[in-house]
Amino acid sequence: MSKGLVLREARLPGSTGVADVVLLGGKIHALLPAGDPLPEDVVEPLEEVRLDGRRLGPGLWDAHVHFTQWVKARRRLDLSSTLSAEHALTVVTQALAARPDDGTALVGYGFRDGLWPHPPSLAALDAVAPDRPVILVSGDLHCGWVNTPAAGRLGVTPDEFGLVRETEWINANHAMVLETAPDVTHYREAADDAARRGVVGIVDFESADNVVEWPARVAAGVSALRVQVSVWPDRFPGAVAAGLHTGDVLDPEGLITFGRLKVVVDGSLNTRTALCHDPYPGLDPAHPHACGVQSVSPAELRGLLETAYGNGIKAAVHAIGDQANQQVLDEFERLGVPGTIEHAQLVSADDFERFGRLGLVASVQPEHAMDDRDVADHHWEGRTGRAFAFRSLLDGGAELHLGSDAPVAPLDPWLAISAATGRSRDGREPWHPEQNIPVSVALDASTRTRVAVGEPADLIVLDHDPTTLSPEKLRELPVAGTLLGGRWTWRDF
Repeated sequence: MSKGLVLREARLPGSTGVADVVLLGGKIHALLPAGDPLPEDVVEPLEEVRLDGRRLGPGLWDAHVHFTQWVKARRRLDLSSTLSAEHALTVVTQALAARPDDGTALVGYGFRDGLWPHPPSLAALDAVAPDRPVILVSGDLHCGWVNTPAAGRLGVTPDEFGLVRETEWINANHAMVLETAPDVTHYREAADDAARRGVVGIVDFESADNVVEWPARVAAGVSALRVQVSVWPDRFPGAVAAGLHTGDVLDPEGLITFGRLKVVVDGSLNTRTALCHDPYPGLDPAHPHACGVQSVSPAELRGLLETAYGNGIKAAVHAIGDQANQQVLDEFERLGVPGTIEHAQLVSADDFERFGRLGLVASVQPEHAMDDRDVADHHWEGRTGRAFAFRSLLDGGAELHLGSDAPVAPLDPWLAISAATGRSRDGREPWHPEQNIPVSVALDASTRTRVAVGEPADLIVLDHDPTTLSPEKLRELPVAGTLLGGRWTWRDF
C-alpha cells in the first residue's frame, strides 16, 4: 500500500482547468479545485507532487499477453526482419558462428513465412546446423521451424519443411518455455518497461501454472503490474477443484486475480491455419486443412464452456478465421452466456451484430493489422474489408478490448491505439481506413478505470493530450509517470 499523495494542478480528462487529486489507501480519495484545502478526513501528512498542468488519466491495460514468452523473446535471436527462408538461414548461420556450442539450443523468434518466396526446409536447416539443436519460433507462435536435433530434443515430428504446427507445436513450445523459465529479474525488467509506457495491468494468457507462479513473482518483487491470469484446459480441472472463480484475488498485495478459461479453437493467419470458410490460395480444396485447422470442435468447446460457467469461471476463446468465429458465436448464443472472443480477425458480415446482441467482448490486437496487411491481402484476398474490422465490431455493439498478444507485437498499448485509429505504419497508406475507430474509443478500450473518487489510483501522467495527436505521434508518445495503487512505478519529471 502506498503512502498518501496529493497531485497538484493536474489536468483531468475532459476538463480545461486544473485540479488537486488526493490519493489515499491506493484509491482516488478526492478531486479538488486547485489550491483548495484538503478534506477534513485526511489527517496524515501527504506527499505532494506538482503536475503543473500535466494530464492525468487512467492507466493502460494490455488485454492479451503471453508474458513469459514476451520475456524470453526479448533475449532470443531476432528473426522478425527476415524476408525469406534463405535470409533466415543466413541469420542463423551468423548466430551459430558467434555463439559457442554450450550444449543448449539456439532459439530464434519472429519469422513470418506467409509471403516468403520459398518455404522453409528441414534439409537446409540441418545443413547449417547438423549437430546443434536449432528452434525457430514463428512470429505468431503457432508453428516452429526446427532441425533434426531439435526435433529429437522436443519430441516432435516436423514435416519436410521442418515445420511443426498448431497443437503439437504449442504444447512443445510451452514445455520448452517452462523448462528454461527466465530469472525473476527478467520478469521485473519487462514489467518495469511496460510501466514506462503507462501500463498498469495485463491479461496473461501464458499456458502455465499462473495461479501459483504470478503470486510468487509478486513476492519476489515483480510488482509494477496488475495481472489477470488465465487457465488453459489442461489445468482447468484443477482450477475447478480448487474452487477458483473469475475475479478471485490470489496474492496479499491484491495485484493478481483469477481471470478466464482460455480455449484455442483454430490457428493463425501467417501459419495458414486460421479456420475459414474459403480455402487458402494454392491448396487443393479437398486437402483436409485447406480452410485451416480446427483445434477444438464445437462440441468440445460447448462442454468446456458449460463446465466453466457452471463453476463461476468466465471464458476467453481464441478464434481468428471467419468459420471459427461463427462457431464460437454459435456456442455462446446456444448457452446464453457472455464471454470474450480473442482476436476476431476475420468475421463474416452477418456476424458482427451478434457480438453486441450476445454481449460479447472482442479482444483485438490492432498492431497485427499492420504486421499482417500484406499476408491478409494475399491469403484472404477479397475478404479484407471484414478483416481486423474494428469499426464493424464497434458498430455491431461489441465491447472492444485492445491488446498486443506480446511477443507477437510489442507490449506497448500506444502501438495498438495508433494502429486502431490510423491503420497505417512506416509511411504507408492507411489499410481499409473505414475500419478506423476514434482515439477516445481506443483509449477506453485500453483502460479499466476512470479518474473518479473511489476508483483505484492506477494512473498515468502525460505531457500531451493523446486525443489531439496523429496516429504516428501516438506511437512514440512519452509517458511522464505511472502510478499503481497510488505508488509510482515510473516517473520522469
